[in-house]
Amino acid sequence: MIMDITEKIKNQIAKNPILIYMKGSPNLPSCGFSAQAIKALSACGERFAYIDILQNNDIRMELPKYANWPTFPQLWIDGKLIGGCDIIMEMYRNGELQKLIKVTAEKYKNRE
Repeated sequence: MIMDITEKIKNQIAKNPILIYMKGSPNLPSCGFSAQAIKALSACGERFAYIDILQNNDIRMELPKYANWPTFPQLWIDGKLIGGCDIIMEMYRNGELQKLIKVTAEKYKNRE
């Protein structure tokens, strides 16, 4: 049976404590907003997962409805939607993102 796309999204979010849905990949972002978000996320120094929505059209169509958030990138930390590029950059500038990433990475580090 084909997994329902909403279930697929829920699984991805549950399996990856720090997950960004983006256009492109961290090494080759396909839009300026994704590039900015990745820069901030990478600067936090912890591992994170990503899903390239350009390679996953079903997710690209469904995630905005599921998340009630219309744009990409979308950063999910510990199962919660943090937000998009503006929120990520704002949190990074005021140090919140670094703290949240560190705490989350610490919480899940034995789950490898």
